[in-house]
Amino acid sequence: MSATAVRPRGRFRTGLGARLGAPADAGSAVVEFLGATVVLLVPLVYLVVVLAAVQAATFAVEGAAREAARAVVTAGPTDAGARATAAVAIALGDQGLDPDLAAQALAVRCEPDCTSPGTTVTVEVALAVPLPGVPGFVRDVVPLAVPVSATVTAPVDDHRSRS
Repeated sequence: MSATAVRPRGRFRTGLGARLGAPADAGSAVVEFLGATVVLLVPLVYLVVVLAAVQAATFAVEGAAREAARAVVTAGPTDAGARATAAVAIALGDQGLDPDLAAQALAVRCEPDCTSPGTTVTVEVALAVPLPGVPGFVRDVVPLAVPVSATVTAPVDDHRSRS
């Protein structure tokens, strides 16, 4: 019988790993797990942030439309617009949005007017929510915003005085 050396299969390692008897791919599972975690979790976290921003804007415009309709319905003939704009600004500010957008986000329609008893007042608040984390120069080229709007129709009380 001849004495031949039997070589183990697989990759060979030199150095400390070979001396300790560690396999050639020791530690690669950790690296693969970290790589997969980054690839999967970063988009997931970004999705959660985007959904939170859109949900906050949805709450803001819904509350703003409801409160603006109430403000117009209960206001006098001269201060209805200012009260509605203030209500929208407060609702947007409560959800972390820019209150200065209130005037351009608000649209009020009244048939035939906003103060007569029995009239209906329709208020629409519409915003475009920019995606978080997108630089301004990209937004200039590609519109990256989610439109959010809410519409509320409220009747003017039949027993309201005509002052």
